[in-house]
Amino acid sequence: MNKIRKGDEVLVLNGKFKGKKGVVLSRVNDEYLLVEGVNIVKKHQKPNPMKGDVGGVVDKTMPIHQSNVSLFDKETGKPSRVAIKQVNGKSVRVLVKTGSQLAN
Repeated sequence: MNKIRKGDEVLVLNGKFKGKKGVVLSRVNDEYLLVEGVNIVKKHQKPNPMKGDVGGVVDKTMPIHQSNVSLFDKETGKPSRVAIKQVNGKSVRVLVKTGSQLAN
């Protein structure tokens, strides 16, 4: 079970974008995820008339490792780790600092 999922609001802990908040757009694989507004790079793109792409310099969101982000707790306004607990025979995600459950 992944502790960070699509749609979660996260806070970047390390790197160039430290302290920036964003929403997880998707998971690239088990370790990397795309976060909205984080790790944006300039990419030089060739034109492709078959796809209708115009060439030039475009902004592209690159993946970031999940160890560099933490879930943002709206109650406290701080990042929090996530624990997985069993409630009524189901696995639920729980914030460690406050103990509140996350929506699945």
